[in-house]
Amino acid sequence: MTQHEPPELSDTTDLVATAHAMADAARAATLIHFRSAGLATDNKAEAGFDPVTLADREAEAAMRKVLATRRPDDAILGEEEAAKPGTTGLTWIIDPIDGTRGFISGTPTWGVLIALADGSGPFYGMIDQPYIGERFEGGLGRATLTGPHGVSTLATRNTGRLADATLFTTFPEVGTARERAGFEAVRDRVKLTRYGMDCYAYALVAAGQVDLVIEAGLQSYDIAAPIAVIEAAGGMVTDWKGGPVHRGGRALAAANATLHAEALALLRDVPDD
Repeated sequence: MTQHEPPELSDTTDLVATAHAMADAARAATLIHFRSAGLATDNKAEAGFDPVTLADREAEAAMRKVLATRRPDDAILGEEEAAKPGTTGLTWIIDPIDGTRGFISGTPTWGVLIALADGSGPFYGMIDQPYIGERFEGGLGRATLTGPHGVSTLATRNTGRLADATLFTTFPEVGTARERAGFEAVRDRVKLTRYGMDCYAYALVAAGQVDLVIEAGLQSYDIAAPIAVIEAAGGMVTDWKGGPVHRGGRALAAANATLHAEALALLRDVPDD
């Protein structure tokens, strides 16, 4: 699967500048609260634990304020507020803190996700880690990491077989029992498996540090930005059947087509629950 080509756009410079302005606003809103004492946490889940904090809400509000000023006619799909319709055919898909569990635990691997999509899916995305100061950007002719060591080009690895691959997933249980069994079929064939990291694991695929991320139960705002960033860096992101995953569900992100095919062969027969 090649990177989704963007629609005919008259001014991509403004779109990119808007994304960076949103990421800057979210950095400021999240860092005020990160590792602060007494940050209140609410649970959105009826069963289990799905935390949301003031930092999540303020960061999304800050990004939406940027869009209201710079791109008021675009649609918005975010995690914490209601979807906003638009008239341009473009949708900003935003997650103010992907990895809130990590955020409230003080780990610096949560991130701000920003994607720009048309009706066919995301064609530009950003994974921003405010505390480390790293910004991964892909699409519209860009595949760059900007961070403490300057600016570098994102490029995925050319690992040629699962036996040499490094695999990530956020939760050891992955999803349902069937989904966990599918993940474990891949896990048992790779060299190294690590857990956690949330969106930062996808950023590491784009940066050429790891080879695979396999997850289930995702929402569009969890995966849209990673799709754009990884595809711009030369990788592939699909669902477990090999189809589009920008609307959420089960995701397989791979550094290259060879690894993607090997992992997909082990995942594609996992039945729907």
